[in-house]
Amino acid sequence: MTRRYLTLVEAAEYLQISSRTVRRLIADGELTGYRMGRSQRTIRVDLNEIDGQLMRPMNSPSRTPRRRGS
Repeated sequence: MTRRYLTLVEAAEYLQISSRTVRRLIADGELTGYRMGRSQRTIRVDLNEIDGQLMRPMNSPSRTPRRRGS
């Protein structure tokens, strides 16, 4: 399977959410962010992971909720 990487802005447009929400999904562990390039500032997300993790049918069983640290 070929990996397809998107920038945070492209992922946000694909999911129709803000790029800040994409960053929050990465921070919460819902998505994996990959640092690319020499600068280590460029973050990408895997489109296959977005499709597999976040794009579920509404009636499918949900994952166990993650608790936020206090």
